[in-house]
Amino acid sequence: MNQGLTIELRSLDGLSGVVTTLLAERVHPMVLFVGDLGTGKTTMIKEMLSQMGCRDQGSSPSYSIINEYEGSDGPIYHIDLYRMNTADETFALGIEEILYSGRPCFVEWPEIIMDYLDGEYHILKISIKENNYREIRFS
Repeated sequence: MNQGLTIELRSLDGLSGVVTTLLAERVHPMVLFVGDLGTGKTTMIKEMLSQMGCRDQGSSPSYSIINEYEGSDGPIYHIDLYRMNTADETFALGIEEILYSGRPCFVEWPEIIMDYLDGEYHILKISIKENNYREIRFS
């Protein structure tokens, strides 16, 4: 993975500023969120949705798989592939239309489909480091 931008997040107080920076760096509509359970992927996406003009607070689509929100510039998609077992099962949902729609699309647990993705996208990797701070790598 290209090193890109690396940011340390020491507390939730800094989340808004980190997200502002990440959104300014984003050039591709698709962002793949990689990180262990509890690292803050959904929390980061909720803040992104807020800063992109969504009135809905956002929630994890772990059970619905795909959530669509209305941002200030149109639809924004949040996909959570945690419960998916295979790439075939995942693509059978018809997510390709969403992934390649040109609309902002945030994907949690993308590992199952990464080998099959065409085009360009960002990877946002969140890791918990010593003293419980988050290291965010954006490429």
